Formats: sequence, C-alpha cells, structure tokens
Amino acid sequence: MLVLLFRILILLAIIILVYTWIEYLKSPERKMRIAKDLKTFYFADEPDNSKKNIQFVYRGCLFEAEKYLGATENSFEVLNIHVTVRKPIELNGITRDDIYFLENELLLRYPYAKIEWKHPINKLILTPVE
Repeated sequence: MLVLLFRILILLAIIILVYTWIEYLKSPERKMRIAKDLKTFYFADEPDNSKKNIQFVYRGCLFEAEKYLGATENSFEVLNIHVTVRKPIELNGITRDDIYFLENELLLRYPYAKIEWKHPINKLILTPVE
C-alpha cells in the first residue's frame, strides 16, 4: 500500500513538472525577454481585456501602451493608446521609420485608435500617420 502511494506521488510530481515546463515555454514574459535579447519584434496583448496594458519589444527596446475604451457608432472599441518606453536609454538607434512601423502594427490591431506617443518618443515624430 505504501509503495502504491509513493508511485502515485511520483507520478503526480512528474505531471506537475511537465505542466510547469509547458507554462514556462508559453509565457509571454519569456518570449518578451528573448525578443529583447535578439532585437526582434514581439507583441504581447490580450485584446479581450481592455484593462491589460500592451507590451511590445522592437530592436531591443521595451514599449508599454495603455488602452482606453470609447464608443464608436456601433460598439465600444479601443479609441486611445498611450505609448511609453520603460527605459529611455533603450531608444538609442530607433528611427522615425521604426516609430511609424510600430504605429502601423498598433493600428492593424486597433483600427479605431488614436496613438499618442509620450516623452521622449514624441520628439521624434514630425508628421502624424493617418
């Protein structure tokens, strides 16, 4: 009886370890760190949760954006997005074209949104993208 209980506990421990490993591999924070290290683009968002901020990495720079809901003619949509950067020193090497690329990526996901770039990013933008 004791051996059977021990085998069940070992099997349960293995199942928990496999589950934890799978959740770690699916973790957006891990994917964000990898994209930051590789200086690639990664977009982490929960479109159904308007209270959850958007995070994205581009060229090693981590951006965070706050979503604000508003009413359109037919439904409630995300109408305002305020984008900031956590560490402004990471903006080194980011060009105006990169900002326009990021703005287009946000507009693909939220077509009704007006994107507002916070300091110091807004100093780089001269013409708004329509």
